[in-house]
Amino acid sequence: MFDIYTIIFLALAVFIFLRLRSVLGTRTGRERPPYDPYSARDAARGSASDKVVALPTRVGAEAPARPAEPVEAVDRWKDIAEPGSPVAAGLEAIAAADPSFDAPAFLAGARQAYEMIVTAFAEGDRKTLRNLLSREVMEGFDAAITEREGRGETVETKFVSLDVAKIVGAEARGRTAQITVRFVSKLITVTRGGDGQVTEGSPDTVTDVTDVWTFARDLTSRDPNWKLVATEAGQ
Repeated sequence: MFDIYTIIFLALAVFIFLRLRSVLGTRTGRERPPYDPYSARDAARGSASDKVVALPTRVGAEAPARPAEPVEAVDRWKDIAEPGSPVAAGLEAIAAADPSFDAPAFLAGARQAYEMIVTAFAEGDRKTLRNLLSREVMEGFDAAITEREGRGETVETKFVSLDVAKIVGAEARGRTAQITVRFVSKLITVTRGGDGQVTEGSPDTVTDVTDVWTFARDLTSRDPNWKLVATEAGQ
């Protein structure tokens, strides 16, 4: 026999169970998995090569306050260009079109490209040059190499030092960015005829060389590389 207290507790348990079921519902096997903010974030990120996708905000949600512009912003191009100069203005225009633009990294790449191009031209390495030059510049370099080969000449070039690599011009024209760099280097350059005799230069003489080169890049392209589009001898 159940006493009165047992009956009361059983009735209370049944009541609580029915209330919980009405609130929480029952599982049917078709429920969505629990929300995982990390998996959602990874899905939005995609592969490493994809562009970053900004998550949408709720309609009417207050946009987060933008951080105040740091005072150091005036020195953004420190050691690269004088504040307020045409070069600084050109770099600002390029950075506005391509937020990933990094002037020090560009200069480091330009120094490397300068040495590679000078060396490849001396060696007649057309394959390397095609990857670094615009079509018009490549045509000029190729013609000079062909003419040299026709005379049976070879050129030996050795870098002693690359003393200066300074941006002297920058602009964004439509979708194209152009940056002009002045290079000052010390080279040992020797030209030999078909008989191996020196026809120009000296293996013992260091020559100061100044070049002004212009590099360009399509800002709408996924290719981050810059190509040489113009050259001239500098003072």
